[in-house]
Amino acid sequence: MRDFFLNVTRYPRYLIAFGLGVANSVFEPLAQRRSNPVTAVALVGALVSGLLSLSLILRAMVSADVSA
Repeated sequence: MRDFFLNVTRYPRYLIAFGLGVANSVFEPLAQRRSNPVTAVALVGALVSGLLSLSLILRAMVSADVSA
C-alpha cells in the first residue's frame, strides 16, 4: 500500500513539470521577439483575442439556456 501512495504522489509532480516545460518552450521564443514593436503588438493582440475567445466559449458552455 505504501508503494501505491508513493506512485500516486508522483503524478502531480509530473504534471507540474510537464506544464512548466511546455510553457517554457512556448514563451521563451516569444520573449526573444518582443523587442520588435510590430511583433509585440501582434503578441498582445493574440493574447487579448485568445482570452476573449476563451471567455466567450466558457460563457456559452456554462449558460444552459435551452429554450427549444
